[in-house]
Amino acid sequence: MKIALVGYGKMGHMLEQTALSLGHDVVATIDPFAADASCKIGINDEKALQDVVLKSGAEGVIEFTSPAAVMGNIKALLPLKLPLVVGSTGWNDKMAEVASLAASCGGTIMHSANFSIGVNLFYKIVEEAARFVSNFDEYDSSVWEMHHNQKADSPSGTALDIARRVMAGDKKKTEIVTDAFHERPKENQLHVSSTRCGFVPGTHKVFFDSPADTIELTHTARSRQGFASGAVHSLENLKALLDSGKLKAGGLYNMSHVFPGLF
Repeated sequence: MKIALVGYGKMGHMLEQTALSLGHDVVATIDPFAADASCKIGINDEKALQDVVLKSGAEGVIEFTSPAAVMGNIKALLPLKLPLVVGSTGWNDKMAEVASLAASCGGTIMHSANFSIGVNLFYKIVEEAARFVSNFDEYDSSVWEMHHNQKADSPSGTALDIARRVMAGDKKKTEIVTDAFHERPKENQLHVSSTRCGFVPGTHKVFFDSPADTIELTHTARSRQGFASGAVHSLENLKALLDSGKLKAGGLYNMSHVFPGLF
């Protein structure tokens, strides 16, 4: 497949290496700052982004940029009607808007807060564990995550997804709180806390705590390689499912759609 990469920082470089190793052609690397990108365009210059991707002959696009740029990129890329995989986080509140845009223009987008296969397995483990633990009122739960000090958003999209999985398993938790507490937490509140330090690729923990003991579930990323592999495989599957008619153009999809039966 001919792939255009929007965002050519550390993650973009790893996506390129991964795509090439899997036999794909990277026909454009687009970034406003990276000196070695094949094309440098300004943030939210939607017309320039459209022109570059069209001229590249890309058959699919992977977008990994920043919360500040992602919505402009999505608005530019969806009307091109190419399979679009988005790994940028920080736009959860815009999902309805993006779904409406996809439906109206016939573009197709697949997103995930985390493309790591291990993290998506972790989601399922967390939800099942929360379901078991919810049978015992003495256990409380919380989520904590740590990332490198260059990460622009907090908490991570992955941490929020984990929190939603905890709440899916434990119906006593109905509200996610990401701010510091200045009073005693309510029983229904699930605290999601964050740390930014150094060069950590990503660590996520779920705690189930009782007066007698603590149960911890941990996912630790050793590198960004898992994210890159998952994103490229997601684009492969998305295109194949669209080509076969198993997914319809004009939709907003996630890992469960692109890896049916697994997540």
